[in-house]
Amino acid sequence: MQYYARMTVQAHHHQHEQWLLEVTAIPTAAGREQRIIAWVKTWVKARRNLALKEDKAGNLLITRKRGGNAKAVPKPLFITAHLDHPAFVVHSIMGDDVLELEFRGGVHDPYFENASIDVFDARDHPHRATITALDSTAKPFKRVKAWLSTPSNAIAAGDIARWAFENEQPLPRIENGLLYTQACDDLAAVAAALSALDAIRSRKGFEHVGVLLTRAEEIGFIGAIAACKLKSVSKQARLLCLENSRSFAESPIGGGPIVRVGDKMSVFNPTITNLVSAIMMEHQKSRPDFKWQRKLMPGGTCEATTFSTYGYESTCLCLPLGNYHNMVDIDGVNAGKRPAKVGPEFISVEDYHGLIEMLIVCAEKMDFADVPSLKTRMESLIKEHGDILRER
Repeated sequence: MQYYARMTVQAHHHQHEQWLLEVTAIPTAAGREQRIIAWVKTWVKARRNLALKEDKAGNLLITRKRGGNAKAVPKPLFITAHLDHPAFVVHSIMGDDVLELEFRGGVHDPYFENASIDVFDARDHPHRATITALDSTAKPFKRVKAWLSTPSNAIAAGDIARWAFENEQPLPRIENGLLYTQACDDLAAVAAALSALDAIRSRKGFEHVGVLLTRAEEIGFIGAIAACKLKSVSKQARLLCLENSRSFAESPIGGGPIVRVGDKMSVFNPTITNLVSAIMMEHQKSRPDFKWQRKLMPGGTCEATTFSTYGYESTCLCLPLGNYHNMVDIDGVNAGKRPAKVGPEFISVEDYHGLIEMLIVCAEKMDFADVPSLKTRMESLIKEHGDILRER
């Protein structure tokens, strides 16, 4: 399987990168994910052996169709990612050239000052605007006023807007092994989840693997919480939650995809987290050039915390991310050493391919891993060295 996973990922590099470029360019916001949802529905419709359904919260569940003679399969395994990214939603039209927008997501106040944004109308036409005022105390979300460069009556309440990057080369683009784009978090994970599912969807032994794509993560995991309360997936399901997490010196971009053991709020389910780590250690023995990391990643909170809180066996796999939430040099800005500026998010393309390979290997090995449990290893240790305790 290690050979299959490697060959499959390598053989489909171009297709997986094409999906990465397409998906991360789609405008999206919490509660306003209709564009990326439409892309996913088209993607699933083109694959006859996959089925898609929406739960009552609008989360998407993609599973493999079962034949009439389908045999019993292991407990369900869902790869999860969220469909939104921090962005603006038009709240009201104050004139042909003035808008009031709310910001759904987490970005520090200095980054809003005089920043440029693109507002997308119902026909997906972008309208450039400049932020002229910020009310960071507004509830439930921050509010901004923005002046349109060209007056327009095509914009309506509910339209979304995202940051516009001045003097930036065309996006998305791959340059020197890095993807630069409007929104890696979490759309790069959506592309990885679908790429992995596409690679295994016709193979025996993977009938239990599906994808769960959630909404409104950036405003407090609302879609994931709803999925838990609605029991959209069985309580027997295991969840591999995908994220793009802020990179630090000890979790470098290009160092490989990360088995994330926790975030700033919690540590994840140890059983599945340790199993995934053990699987990857074994995988690396046959693939010494395969890079991966195991890190806490305290730069934010992810849906694995939500699912663990509601009793699911869940953990997180993530891509180290640059310009987290489009904020350039967060530490430098916080220290007052440079002005705040928004910019493209970026990830390593090889990390992305590595994440797809990691997902394929984990899906195959999760129920048949030839690795001893931690308790088995500890029992072996005391059996081998327990006599030393009598030396007193």
